[in-house]
Amino acid sequence: MHGNLASAAACPPLLNHSYVPLEGGVPKSLCGYAGKVILVVNTASQCSFTPQYEGLEALYKKFKGKGLVVVGFPANDFGEQEPGSNKEVAQFCQANFGVTFPMAEKTTVAGKAASPFYAALALAGGGAPRWNFHKYLIDRSGARVAGFGSSVAPTDSRLTRQIERLLAEGAPAR
Repeated sequence: MHGNLASAAACPPLLNHSYVPLEGGVPKSLCGYAGKVILVVNTASQCSFTPQYEGLEALYKKFKGKGLVVVGFPANDFGEQEPGSNKEVAQFCQANFGVTFPMAEKTTVAGKAASPFYAALALAGGGAPRWNFHKYLIDRSGARVAGFGSSVAPTDSRLTRQIERLLAEGAPAR
């Protein structure tokens, strides 16, 4: 699929959500990522795990041509470690880590106020995030979700092996 929006019939229910890009603009449908392996991460700029941005960008660059997309969701839910504006977060990510993967506006990812997408991820098997840089790995069908805690670095073999395995499965038939 080449467009940003998949037809409603082709969009897996888990991906039937949208987000506003970090730098603003038109909401982007997650349906546009149908058929890709998706790594979703709640991020923060003032966390001991913040250097994981470097590994996330490296994963994105290494595997995006094979069908991986990384999507960051900045959140101020844990320790108020993402206090800046969306513009400040975007500048921080670009200046310090050269982030090119898609980033959403600041999002609530935990508790009763969690965004509908994050609530769906938790229910789909990834568990609710307990801290910044919790990772969800979604397969190409948009149905299977694996959760990885904050301490699992983007370069950790437990994560990279699973990404490689899911990428090798190929895109589902449409």
